[in-house]
Amino acid sequence: MRNALIYLALLALGVAVTLYMARLGGTVEVRVGEFEIVAPFALTLLALALLFLLLHLLLAAIGALRRLPARMRAKREARRRVEGDAAVTRALVALAAGTPELARLEVRRARDRLGDTPQTLLLAAEAERLAGREEAAAEAFHALAARPESRFLGLRGLLRQAIQREDWPTAQRLAREAEAAQPGAAWLRQERETLALRTRDWREALALAAPGTAQAPLALAAAQQEPSEGGRAAELERQAFQADPGFAPAALAHAQRLKETGSPRRARQVLEEAWKARPHPDIAEAYLAAETDPLPRMKAGEQLVVGNPTHPESRLLIGRLATAAGLTGRARQELEALTASGQADRRAWLALSDLEEVEQGDTPEGRAAQAKWLRLAATAAPEPRWRCSACGTDHAAWGPVCPHCQSVGTIGWSSPQQLPVAG
Repeated sequence: MRNALIYLALLALGVAVTLYMARLGGTVEVRVGEFEIVAPFALTLLALALLFLLLHLLLAAIGALRRLPARMRAKREARRRVEGDAAVTRALVALAAGTPELARLEVRRARDRLGDTPQTLLLAAEAERLAGREEAAAEAFHALAARPESRFLGLRGLLRQAIQREDWPTAQRLAREAEAAQPGAAWLRQERETLALRTRDWREALALAAPGTAQAPLALAAAQQEPSEGGRAAELERQAFQADPGFAPAALAHAQRLKETGSPRRARQVLEEAWKARPHPDIAEAYLAAETDPLPRMKAGEQLVVGNPTHPESRLLIGRLATAAGLTGRARQELEALTASGQADRRAWLALSDLEEVEQGDTPEGRAAQAKWLRLAATAAPEPRWRCSACGTDHAAWGPVCPHCQSVGTIGWSSPQQLPVAG
């Protein structure tokens, strides 16, 4: 409405000016040599206005002709963009449907319409991988990695391929490059941790492990890779023990290190803390190694279990030590409490058999009591041991890798009816 009023006002102004000039009168005279042109003033103004209008239309036509190729090119590019976007959509649908040949066809169309953009290159790589053409996929991933804006996408694809073919050195190199391209990526951190475990790089795996995970086995495994006389190994053993005081191998390694460096009292405290957290027969063996006489061993055993006296391992240890020291009453008290708890394994019944022999000797009563305990031992749960949860193989000691099936982090202290509790 406002524009209409403005145009109407301008038109009225033009008409008023024209009428005024017509009433004003006068002529315009133009002489060129012998030629002379005389025209009314109003007509001259009208002729000039028409000439200006024709000149403007001519210049506008010339400009439109000059812009015509660019407009046609822009229109053609817009059409190709629409067709390319449609091809990208169809390629995504084909990938989701698991039809590699159709996906490759649509990707070729998209690349023809849109060129080699990061989106079309990524689609091309995924389509080639789906079709089993890993070399062609690698070419697309390399093209992505060559561009600064899509470098991480290309490196991620190449890393996945390296892991798939178990080329661990290449995978580690690509992981480092990807970390430099996109620092702190959560996916990359997980992949690097997996690579570290695969390549047995325990220090790297420990550095990448999330808080709250099984860091004690990783720290101990890393310590075993360090020179035994170096301070780094001792620090890793201490770290393993602090991460999980109940992880017996870490406690034993830390205590042994303290003992070798002149801190036997602290070594004993470490073993006592480990027993309090999670008793283990190897801890008792190390703790009592310095004592050879039965009564001092009994006293040392009581000192060890003071923080966890009712645990089945504590009752079994005190029962055995009391039997060896001739304290049969104390031994029977502990062993019967253990069997009554329902947590006894084969070792408890064998310990009761030994107790009968010490207490009653080679008598008919003693032999009968021993036979009873031995029958119960034959059907009791087996004693726990270091066992691989992946293949079920028993091992004499803990290790970060099962030598039988090469599984990582699967060896734990368990019985056949129980899940591992460490490692």
